[in-house]
Parts: sequence; C-alpha cells; structure tokens
Amino acid sequence: MQSFRNLRVWEKAHVLTLDLYRSSKPFPRDEMYGLTSQMRRASASIGANIAEGSCRKGDCEFGRFLQIAIGSASELEYHILLAHDLELLKPSDYQRLSEAVVEVKRMLASLIHKLRASS
Repeated sequence: MQSFRNLRVWEKAHVLTLDLYRSSKPFPRDEMYGLTSQMRRASASIGANIAEGSCRKGDCEFGRFLQIAIGSASELEYHILLAHDLELLKPSDYQRLSEAVVEVKRMLASLIHKLRASS
C-alpha cells in the first residue's frame, strides 16, 4: 500500500481542484447547484479516486480506480469548456484549467499504461 500523497498525479489533481474551486467562486449564484456543483464534484472525484485506489490490493484494482479518475477528468474537461463558452470563466482561468486537466489526464493514462505493463 502506498500513500496517495506521494503520487505526483494526485498532487496535480489536488492543485487542480483547489484552483477550480477558486475560479468557480465568482460563478452566478443560480449555478451553485448546477454547473458549479458538477465541476467541483468532478474535480474532487479525480483526487479521491486516486487516493482510494492507492490503498487497494494489487495493480488491477488500483488501475480500475485510475480509470474512474480519468473519466472524471474528462467530465471536468467538458465542464470547463462549457463554463468558458457560457462566459462564466475568464479566458486566463479557462486556459490554465484546461491545460491542468489535460496534464492530469496524460499522467493518469501513463500510470494506467505502466500498471498494465507490469501485470
């Protein structure tokens, strides 16, 4: 069992979630239970699934949780685009968040590939 805090991908996902929370704070109040909530849940789900999977027995189970995390990252990537297109995100926030979520997805895909190769 490894500590999720030692995983670079978890650290990047955590920083992304903190940034997303800050960037979505000025969203309209009527979006609190809509897009704001969806974005925040998807973002938090990435790090949570990495953390949960890291304490499971075996690479196969860990890989399953990483797959769920990459799904949440893809969901978040779309929500960021939607928030941008609805003009809820500043262009600079959109650019930064988009780049961060793509980086997390790449890191997750690489880790999944490594786990499969070692099995």
